[in-house]
Amino acid sequence: MSVDLLIIGGGIHGAGIARDAAGRGFSVLLVEQESLASHTSSASTKLVHGGLRYLEYFKLRLVRESLSERESLLAIAPHLVQRQRFVLPYRGRLRPAWAVRLGLFLYDRLGRDSTLEGSTRIRFSDSPLGAPLQRRLRTGFAYSDCTADDSRLVILNAKDAAERGADIRVHHRLLQATRHGGEWRAEIRDEATGTTTIESARAIVNAAGPWVAEVIAGCHAANRRTAVRLVKGSHIVVPKLYDGAQAYALQHTDRRLVFVIPYQEDFTLIGTTDVPWTGAPGACEIDPAEVEYLCEVVNRCFERQLTPADVAWSFAGIRALQDDGSARASAVTRDYVLELDAAEGHAPLLSVIGGKLTTYRQLAELALERLAPYLGPLPGSWTASAPLPGGDMPRGDVEAFAAELHRRWPFLDERQSRRLARAYGTRALKLLDGAEARADLGGDFGGGMTAREVDYLVREEWARSARDVYWLHSKTGLHATPGDRKRLDDHLGSA
Repeated sequence: MSVDLLIIGGGIHGAGIARDAAGRGFSVLLVEQESLASHTSSASTKLVHGGLRYLEYFKLRLVRESLSERESLLAIAPHLVQRQRFVLPYRGRLRPAWAVRLGLFLYDRLGRDSTLEGSTRIRFSDSPLGAPLQRRLRTGFAYSDCTADDSRLVILNAKDAAERGADIRVHHRLLQATRHGGEWRAEIRDEATGTTTIESARAIVNAAGPWVAEVIAGCHAANRRTAVRLVKGSHIVVPKLYDGAQAYALQHTDRRLVFVIPYQEDFTLIGTTDVPWTGAPGACEIDPAEVEYLCEVVNRCFERQLTPADVAWSFAGIRALQDDGSARASAVTRDYVLELDAAEGHAPLLSVIGGKLTTYRQLAELALERLAPYLGPLPGSWTASAPLPGGDMPRGDVEAFAAELHRRWPFLDERQSRRLARAYGTRALKLLDGAEARADLGGDFGGGMTAREVDYLVREEWARSARDVYWLHSKTGLHATPGDRKRLDDHLGSA
């Protein structure tokens, strides 16, 4: 097989570049050694945001670009990206009030074309936003950003890429690649069967995240110029901490911001940590010290106190960031570098280093611009206005669409209708087509995950395992019992 572009890595950057390239008419092969979004891209704080704290490091371009992209993602993925109001309690010993006000003023100004509500000051005694907080916290600020379903954002970018002609291969690993003049010959192994194939490509994009250095070595390419720093970020999920739809941005004693966000209706998400990672890339877990750290910041601000025993679920991921020499892991830039290795007359290797969920679409456009001299003239950019699969809801109103699902399929309760609308958008119509009664959806594997939905995920979205279904394509694993998991394993084994 010969393609224009071979993409290594099925995280947000690989999937975003695959979508953009396929939509411009290039032939694309994406290989991912595990499942889509199986590592860094599913271990985020679930935010599409400008990055308020980046202003302290004078990253104005990054914040401006992120705020612009926030609007684009709201428009093309209204089912996955939701407006969210954040409350930032004022703690004068950590940041002076004038600095917080100035930061929020700049945030609003840099996002001046935003459709989100601007920032304001709050007196907690006069506002329900202060109800969960300790009485000693008297004032604070409110501002707007967005939350997102990070893993589904990856999966639906890959889905759109596939529908535009891209070949998406999960559980396929690049073993090595060598240049033969103006093209690459890549040895790729199917991890399920052990079968190895040789694929040819005019260019390779290395979007392997924490494995970026390994891919460079496997391509026998020149040493990268940009140093990479691996940082682990961990989160905890606890039973719902408070009533209300607001989120909180809490200042810890080390001046880091830790977010407390309503999650999956019954839970609260708390994160993230920033811990240097010196081990090999791969799966990682939260450390007890990180759990204590996250509980501590909540306990300093909320009336309700947390202990590690309250944690219902935790997750951690490794970010590959460009090493800017910052002394603290939390201060390392989240900006990105596109590093091109392409001697004259030889096929190019473009490595993605750094970056964040919010700016993936803009990064994809820039990646293709860097490769244009090798791929040929680029058709016009298009991804800022074309909805992701399911994003074509009338007026982008996910709640109205959820109500429509409930009306058309009254055997769905309101909660399940909302979950399906937020996960699939208008693609939920395809999932539910022909169902006339609850029994038509098959058995329930916990959290409303039905056999029909599982079969859809296997058929349409590359799901293979219970982990894929419960934690990447949905978060219904938060509600699944051991018996549910056993039945899902059995169902997948017979699918």
